[in-house]
Amino acid sequence: MSLKKDRTKLEIIKELYISRSLSCSDLCERRDKSLPLITKLVNELLEDEVIVESGFAASTGGRRPLMYSIRPDFQYVIAVSMDQLITRIALMDMHNNYIGAIVKVNLPLKGNNHALLELTTAIASFIQNSPIKPHEITGIGIAMPGFINPAEGINYSFLQAGDNIVAHLEQKLGIPVFIDNDSSLIALAELRFGAAVQERNAMVINMGWGVGLGMIIDGALYRGEIGFAGEFSHIPIFNNNKLCSCGKYGCLETETSLLVLVENARKGIEKGCATTLNTQVLSDPEEANHAIIRAALNGDKFAVELLSEIGLKIGRGVSILIHLLNPKLIVLSGRGAMAGKIWQAPIQQALNKYCIPRLADNTVIKVSELGYQAEMIGAAALVMENFEQLHLTKFDATTYKQAL
Repeated sequence: MSLKKDRTKLEIIKELYISRSLSCSDLCERRDKSLPLITKLVNELLEDEVIVESGFAASTGGRRPLMYSIRPDFQYVIAVSMDQLITRIALMDMHNNYIGAIVKVNLPLKGNNHALLELTTAIASFIQNSPIKPHEITGIGIAMPGFINPAEGINYSFLQAGDNIVAHLEQKLGIPVFIDNDSSLIALAELRFGAAVQERNAMVINMGWGVGLGMIIDGALYRGEIGFAGEFSHIPIFNNNKLCSCGKYGCLETETSLLVLVENARKGIEKGCATTLNTQVLSDPEEANHAIIRAALNGDKFAVELLSEIGLKIGRGVSILIHLLNPKLIVLSGRGAMAGKIWQAPIQQALNKYCIPRLADNTVIKVSELGYQAEMIGAAALVMENFEQLHLTKFDATTYKQAL
């Protein structure tokens, strides 16, 4: 399969990745190109077996246009989803389907001087055990917590802070690597494939071990002057004298993270609260988080109250976002979105209490359907966001040291 380095062809592939299925006229509109040119390039991509015909569009009264889709096995991406405790690695096709199982690695980041080495080893092992060959992998997208400079490949918070992570990984793996903040990539996933598709102004809250924020303004991710916009977790909102991971006191994170949820559950059980949960299931934070949410969804009153208490406090933070940015949509995404609609009532209650009604009434709260998979999908989408750059800039893997 050959792919000539034609920018418009690459743009067509990227559009089909995002939209799944488009007609030639759709592609003309999106890329602002003539129909004869788009038709010619689509036919060349069909001949190269990069795209396929996917049937006809729904009838609107006239002739139904022929639709095209990217071949799911045209190429693959490796998506890496990191949080402060667990790293997940997956192989995904061009339709964001998982190929094989997701590999989970216990990889704590805080205070771990070997985290970058452990990450490199884990990805190298994953590639070695993959059912496809390295040259079929377009790139590796990594979503990670911390202050990230994607252009320089630096995480200022973790993974040998200040080092060029991208250069290190590319040298060891021989495959293009892209990194970005986990909350930004969750927002990218929601913008491209989830609740924020076609939305101009939306705030995407990453409900995890912290409380992250991805900001969509005027239809694009907003990163701020130096790329660190959206530090929702660290709004100093409580007078609780609790030390935050950032070194300050009273941040939103100190009352609303899923780590706080687990700790509150443990304290409640020790006090004798009636619940189906027990302290044994709470020993591992990740399993504890799943157990509490499952219990709440099954009607456990104690678990529902735990989530509602945190939801009220998140809602207080959301009210600040609404007053400052007047978004049309707030999306609750990430790991904690598994709790679904349990979050909506307490958050709405907080908005009723803290928000000016005229502003709150025009903001919709949605729970993501992507949920815990949003970060993984965002990591894959990060690679495809850079698809043109990858193919227009030669990346010669033979010049790189292989770690496999």
